Amino acid sequence: MFKSPLFWKVVTLGGAILLLLIPLTMVRQIIVERSDYRDDVEDAIRQSTSGPQKMVGPLIAIPVTELYTSLEDGKEIQRKRSYIHFWLPESLVVEGNQNVAARKIGIYEGQVWHNDLSVKAEFNAERLSDLNHPNVSVGKPFIVVSVGDARGIGVVNTPQVNGTPLAVEPGTGLDGRAQGIHIPLPDVSWAEKNLSMTLSLNLSGTGNFSVVPVGRNSEMTLTSNWPHPSFLGDFLPAKREISESGFKAQWQSSWFANNLGERFDDEKIGWLGMPAFSVAVATPADQYQLTDRATKYAILLIVLTFMFFFVLESMTSLRLHPMQYLLVGLSLVMFYLLLLALSEHIGFTAAWITASLVGALMNGVYLQAILGWRNSMLFTVALLALDGVMWVLLRSQDSSLLLGTGVLLLALCGVMFLTRHLDWHSLAQPKPRAKSTELPEPQPAKSDEFRLWK
Repeated sequence: MFKSPLFWKVVTLGGAILLLLIPLTMVRQIIVERSDYRDDVEDAIRQSTSGPQKMVGPLIAIPVTELYTSLEDGKEIQRKRSYIHFWLPESLVVEGNQNVAARKIGIYEGQVWHNDLSVKAEFNAERLSDLNHPNVSVGKPFIVVSVGDARGIGVVNTPQVNGTPLAVEPGTGLDGRAQGIHIPLPDVSWAEKNLSMTLSLNLSGTGNFSVVPVGRNSEMTLTSNWPHPSFLGDFLPAKREISESGFKAQWQSSWFANNLGERFDDEKIGWLGMPAFSVAVATPADQYQLTDRATKYAILLIVLTFMFFFVLESMTSLRLHPMQYLLVGLSLVMFYLLLLALSEHIGFTAAWITASLVGALMNGVYLQAILGWRNSMLFTVALLALDGVMWVLLRSQDSSLLLGTGVLLLALCGVMFLTRHLDWHSLAQPKPRAKSTELPEPQPAKSDEFRLWK
């Protein structure tokens, strides 16, 4: 077996494929580095503007002082405790128009969104019955609207409560890290009747936009110009429409579903951990993700190319040197590097077409001198077809395994069909020496017995 040229040919081809993994790994490392640069740009944009936004409110915070009696050492001692009682709305309706704009730093870009929000909330005064006790005194209440990053708060139009315009103050007015705004309520009979509030504001951010459904019945409608939303979160929208010009989505929820009424027990609540209506300005699979995904099919491309050459050698008198295999394999690896470099400037689709044509032309011209015009043209067409198949694999994520298996199956069937009459035993036999009575001149460099490539 170790003297068989066929055995050494297969071993050499396997070694060539393993050797090509080194530059392929380097290309994948470059993809990771460029992707990290892009992530750094997104972080820089987030630090320069504002981050993800999660809006909680409006809700009314009521400072409460309660006198109570406790028994200590057989004596009754009167004590006092202070806390914040949160008056949640009976109904909450949020309507928003979102405009997503791109921000570029060099060749990289990120997205910043701007929301024009209109908020309506209704408060039922009957929910304050727990505070109607002689040992309970209340302070001056205020409306709270909390957001994830206060830097994103733009213009806040004058809110109205029962038709009365009120002033807006910065900060939530609560202890802790919550950011946002608060609106002091007038002292005159604020708790004697139901309250109806309207508020409109501009809120900007990056990434996610969320609204906590604090109302006993809550709904949100958002219209955006971004065609790639991500609705993964605590609540999927009840209705949504997505087109190339943007999306429109509507959410609905109640306390029966989220039980938020029990989450506001005191002032130190987990604002950011509450369930919310969420939508993210998702970036579709960019050139780095697509190029990295394409490199996963590189071995498939190289193996099929080497298989083409191997079958061609086995069925014809043409012979290729291992170095020629390596050069063609390196050109296939260069395809991915060229694809990455071009995609940063002209887009992934145009870069794929350009890199495919460049690679096919380069290999076609090179192999013409080795295989002739006919075989080189055949290889060029086959290489372009493989690039087309890989393009379909990239675009068909749900069916990529099925399509990839189909390609391998067709390739194997083709090899089996073309070599069905081939005598593999004759290829595996070493070439016999010619018998002669005269002593041959020593030619160790040209001896067929020690050649790796027959």
